[in-house]
Amino acid sequence: MSDKPHGSGTIEPGDTSKRVGAEVVRERGGDPEEICEKLIDAIGAEFTTYYYYTNLRTHLSGKEDLKEITEDARLEDRAHFELVMPRVYELGGKLPNDIRDFADRSSCPDAYLPDDPTPTNILEQLLEAERCAIRTWAEVCDMTRDCDPRTYDMAQRIYNEEVDHEAWFIELLSRERDDETNPAGHFVRGDPGDSPYSTNNRFNESA
Repeated sequence: MSDKPHGSGTIEPGDTSKRVGAEVVRERGGDPEEICEKLIDAIGAEFTTYYYYTNLRTHLSGKEDLKEITEDARLEDRAHFELVMPRVYELGGKLPNDIRDFADRSSCPDAYLPDDPTPTNILEQLLEAERCAIRTWAEVCDMTRDCDPRTYDMAQRIYNEEVDHEAWFIELLSRERDDETNPAGHFVRGDPGDSPYSTNNRFNESA
């Protein structure tokens, strides 16, 4: 097998207790367990943000343009959770069994509906949630850039969409609160949830 250097490695053939995909990360200087824990925190934020954005969007009554863009961000955050969740298991981890534990681990503060749910206050909440997401996925990119190509690819795709979201809400908040033009270049994604960077390949209409 000397001419097939990747035909075997440190894991015995047939051993299902270990994963080459995780061992390769370790061999390249990464810590699969640490990355896995960071991912659980990050997708906890995406999952809870999807919930909170549902409530925030609902209260943008009479502001259909704001609701539409918030819906794009809401569904893309769900796509982020669904993209990365399998990676947790690939690295040997698992999701918390209790959703309350999962929510408590979120890397970002809860995006509560403001006590005074004006469009301005809701947009401020949306903007700060996106900024936390940018910081979160930038950290994941830094952790994985040189050791975990698969996780890095996912993280940088999500990062791209979170930067989009921040720009959208800066544009909307600037107009709503300050009557200023601060363009983001937003355009309709297509059908709601058509995340251009992060949606998993759809194999059937239910995906």
